[in-house]
Amino acid sequence: MHISAKADYAVRAAVHLASVSEGPTKSEAIASAHGIPSKFLEAILTSLREANVVRSQRGASGGFWLSRPADAITVADVIRAVDGPLASVRGQRPEDVEYAGCTEPLTAVWLAVRSSLREVLEHVTLADIATGQLPAAVAARAAEPEVWRTAHTHLLPLD
Repeated sequence: MHISAKADYAVRAAVHLASVSEGPTKSEAIASAHGIPSKFLEAILTSLREANVVRSQRGASGGFWLSRPADAITVADVIRAVDGPLASVRGQRPEDVEYAGCTEPLTAVWLAVRSSLREVLEHVTLADIATGQLPAAVAARAAEPEVWRTAHTHLLPLD
Protein backbone atom coordinates (compact mmCIF):
# COMPACT_ATOMS: atom_id res chain seq x y z
CA MET A 1 0.00 0.00 0.00
CA HIS A 2 1.20 3.46 -0.84
CA ILE A 3 0.31 6.07 1.79
CA SER A 4 0.29 9.41 0.01
CA ALA A 5 1.66 12.59 1.54
CA LYS A 6 -1.89 13.91 1.42
CA ALA A 7 -3.20 10.98 3.50
CA ASP A 8 -0.29 11.20 5.97
CA TYR A 9 -0.78 14.94 6.43
CA ALA A 10 -4.55 14.51 6.74
CA VAL A 11 -4.22 11.91 9.49
CA ARG A 12 -1.64 14.01 11.32
CA ALA A 13 -3.86 17.11 11.12
CA ALA A 14 -6.90 15.15 12.32
CA VAL A 15 -4.96 13.65 15.23
CA HIS A 16 -3.78 17.15 16.12
CA LEU A 17 -7.40 18.28 16.26
CA ALA A 18 -8.23 15.21 18.38
CA SER A 19 -5.53 16.21 20.87
CA VAL A 20 -6.75 19.82 21.21
CA SER A 21 -9.53 20.32 23.70
CA GLU A 22 -10.14 24.04 23.44
CA GLY A 23 -12.17 25.49 20.57
CA PRO A 24 -11.25 25.84 16.91
CA THR A 25 -7.63 25.44 15.81
CA LYS A 26 -6.11 27.59 13.08
CA SER A 27 -4.69 25.72 10.09
CA GLU A 28 -1.46 27.68 10.51
CA ALA A 29 -1.00 26.20 13.99
CA ILE A 30 -1.45 22.66 12.64
CA ALA A 31 0.90 23.31 9.70
CA SER A 32 3.56 24.77 11.97
CA ALA A 33 3.31 22.01 14.58
CA HIS A 34 3.70 19.21 12.02
CA GLY A 35 5.77 20.72 9.22
CA ILE A 36 2.93 20.54 6.72
CA PRO A 37 2.96 23.04 3.83
CA SER A 38 0.19 25.57 4.61
CA LYS A 39 -1.44 25.68 1.18
CA PHE A 40 -1.45 21.89 0.94
CA LEU A 41 -2.99 21.65 4.40
CA GLU A 42 -5.74 24.10 3.45
CA ALA A 43 -6.74 21.84 0.53
CA ILE A 44 -6.63 18.79 2.82
CA LEU A 45 -8.79 20.48 5.45
CA THR A 46 -11.28 21.44 2.74
CA SER A 47 -11.53 17.78 1.71
CA LEU A 48 -11.95 16.74 5.35
CA ARG A 49 -14.69 19.34 5.79
CA GLU A 50 -16.50 18.19 2.65
CA ALA A 51 -16.38 14.61 3.98
CA ASN A 52 -17.75 15.76 7.34
CA VAL A 53 -14.62 14.77 9.24
CA VAL A 54 -13.95 18.34 10.40
CA ARG A 55 -15.97 21.51 10.74
CA SER A 56 -14.73 25.04 10.31
CA GLN A 57 -15.54 28.58 11.22
CA ARG A 58 -14.17 31.73 9.60
CA GLY A 59 -12.99 34.79 11.41
CA ALA A 60 -10.59 35.83 14.14
CA SER A 61 -11.88 33.19 16.54
CA GLY A 62 -12.36 30.63 13.79
CA GLY A 63 -10.50 27.54 12.79
CA PHE A 64 -11.09 23.80 12.54
CA TRP A 65 -12.36 21.13 14.90
CA LEU A 66 -13.53 17.54 14.54
CA SER A 67 -17.13 17.10 13.43
CA ARG A 68 -17.59 14.07 15.71
CA PRO A 69 -15.87 12.76 18.83
CA ALA A 70 -12.32 11.56 18.12
CA ASP A 71 -13.25 8.03 19.12
CA ALA A 72 -15.88 7.98 16.36
CA ILE A 73 -13.50 8.89 13.52
CA THR A 74 -11.19 6.20 12.15
CA VAL A 75 -7.98 6.51 10.20
CA ALA A 76 -9.91 4.92 7.31
CA ASP A 77 -12.45 7.76 7.43
CA VAL A 78 -9.67 10.32 7.06
CA ILE A 79 -7.85 8.50 4.27
CA ARG A 80 -11.05 7.97 2.29
CA ALA A 81 -11.87 11.67 2.65
CA VAL A 82 -8.65 12.74 0.93
CA ASP A 83 -7.64 9.78 -1.25
CA GLY A 84 -10.83 7.83 -1.92
CA PRO A 85 -11.14 4.06 -1.45
CA LEU A 86 -8.55 2.28 0.68
CA ALA A 87 -7.83 -0.27 -2.02
CA SER A 88 -8.53 -0.04 -5.70
CA VAL A 89 -7.17 -1.70 -8.78
CA ARG A 90 -6.71 0.70 -11.68
CA GLY A 91 -9.34 2.93 -10.06
CA GLN A 92 -11.92 0.16 -9.66
CA ARG A 93 -13.19 -1.81 -6.68
CA PRO A 94 -11.27 -5.10 -6.43
CA GLU A 95 -14.44 -7.15 -6.91
CA ASP A 96 -15.22 -5.29 -10.15
CA VAL A 97 -11.92 -6.14 -11.85
CA GLU A 98 -12.07 -9.20 -14.06
CA TYR A 99 -9.20 -11.53 -14.76
CA ALA A 100 -9.03 -14.61 -16.94
CA GLY A 101 -6.93 -17.69 -17.05
CA CYS A 102 -3.96 -17.99 -14.75
CA THR A 103 -4.50 -14.46 -13.33
CA GLU A 104 -8.08 -15.12 -12.18
CA PRO A 105 -7.01 -15.63 -8.51
CA LEU A 106 -5.74 -12.02 -8.40
CA THR A 107 -9.25 -10.86 -7.47
CA ALA A 108 -9.03 -12.87 -4.26
CA VAL A 109 -5.58 -11.41 -3.54
CA TRP A 110 -6.82 -7.82 -3.98
CA LEU A 111 -9.88 -8.54 -1.82
CA ALA A 112 -7.63 -9.96 0.91
CA VAL A 113 -5.40 -6.87 0.72
CA ARG A 114 -8.43 -4.62 1.15
CA SER A 115 -9.66 -6.72 4.06
CA SER A 116 -6.27 -6.48 5.77
CA LEU A 117 -6.19 -2.71 5.35
CA ARG A 118 -9.68 -2.41 6.78
CA GLU A 119 -8.75 -4.66 9.69
CA VAL A 120 -6.31 -2.01 10.86
CA LEU A 121 -7.50 1.33 9.48
CA GLU A 122 -11.18 0.90 10.36
CA HIS A 123 -10.34 -0.05 13.95
CA VAL A 124 -7.87 2.70 14.85
CA THR A 125 -9.52 5.97 15.83
CA LEU A 126 -8.08 9.44 16.10
CA ALA A 127 -8.53 9.17 19.87
CA ASP A 128 -6.47 5.96 19.91
CA ILE A 129 -3.55 7.74 18.25
CA ALA A 130 -3.93 11.00 20.18
CA THR A 131 -3.83 9.13 23.50
CA GLY A 132 -1.22 6.59 22.42
CA GLN A 133 -3.62 3.75 23.24
CA LEU A 134 -3.74 1.72 20.05
CA PRO A 135 -6.05 -1.31 19.88
CA ALA A 136 -4.29 -4.39 21.25
CA ALA A 137 -4.39 -6.24 17.92
CA VAL A 138 -2.76 -3.30 16.11
CA ALA A 139 -0.11 -2.80 18.79
CA ALA A 140 0.69 -6.52 18.75
CA ARG A 141 0.97 -6.56 14.95
CA ALA A 142 3.26 -3.51 14.99
CA ALA A 143 5.45 -5.16 17.65
CA GLU A 144 6.14 -8.25 15.54
CA PRO A 145 9.86 -8.29 14.61
CA GLU A 146 9.23 -8.91 10.91
CA VAL A 147 7.26 -5.67 10.46
CA TRP A 148 10.49 -3.73 10.83
CA ARG A 149 12.33 -5.72 8.17
CA THR A 150 12.61 -4.42 4.65
CA ALA A 151 11.36 -6.87 2.08
CA HIS A 152 14.13 -8.02 -0.21
CA THR A 153 13.92 -9.99 -3.36
CA HIS A 154 15.74 -13.23 -2.82
CA LEU A 155 17.72 -14.49 -5.73
CA LEU A 156 18.08 -18.19 -6.21
CA PRO A 157 21.68 -19.35 -5.90
CA LEU A 158 23.29 -20.49 -9.11
CA ASP A 159 24.42 -24.11 -9.13
